Amino acid sequence: MTEEQKQPETINQNLEVTISDTPADTFNAAPESIEKNSVESTVETVESIEVNLEPEKQFSEEQAEIFAAFQQENANLKNLLDEKSQQAELTKAQYARLAADFENFRRRTINEKEILEIQAKKNVITELLPVVDNFERARTQLKPETDGEKAIHTSYQGVYKTLVECLKKMGVSAMRPEGKEFDPNFHEAMLREQTDEYPEGTVMEQLMRGYVLGDTILRHAMVKVAVPKDPVITSEEKNTEEQENNG
Repeated sequence: MTEEQKQPETINQNLEVTISDTPADTFNAAPESIEKNSVESTVETVESIEVNLEPEKQFSEEQAEIFAAFQQENANLKNLLDEKSQQAELTKAQYARLAADFENFRRRTINEKEILEIQAKKNVITELLPVVDNFERARTQLKPETDGEKAIHTSYQGVYKTLVECLKKMGVSAMRPEGKEFDPNFHEAMLREQTDEYPEGTVMEQLMRGYVLGDTILRHAMVKVAVPKDPVITSEEKNTEEQENNG
């Protein structure tokens, strides 16, 4: 049996010896005597317990050393955890910046792709617009009379219709400026005509059709714009004006 296992038995024996050594008359004595004897007996018991607890006290010191070592290790682990947490936060911040940069790059790439697609469409469609113009001139100027001419006319107008449908699918739309106010962003004034039928600055006629691709202008519409007529000066007003100039 080890010293630690023997200690409770020793303590119990000491307590039994202390109690058994107490004379029976002590319990019948006066209260002061009983109290004095009890205190002395308790002191002796405590001293006996302290003597027997010396090995336990030494064992507790060893435990204290072990506990101190554990505390130091715990502090070291805590410092390591704080360091790793800081590294994790730094890595997280770097990842967030990289994710934001990648998102900006992705959006910029998509915008550039859309711009390139629109530019490519614009270049191709611009080359096809003169073909569309020729079909429209043929439709307005040619007047088929024979059955053969009518068949040819119907044939190339079918081609014209197919071409226009393809342009519409690509997002191309024709301008309809007649009767609208002149806008230099969409129109190009080729002629000016004095008239009282339209307000000043109104597009009277479209000489060459303009086209847009979405919000992109493929070609400005060439138009004729209304301007007010000059005031009519009568002979009397003219003579009066000449007299004022000579006077």
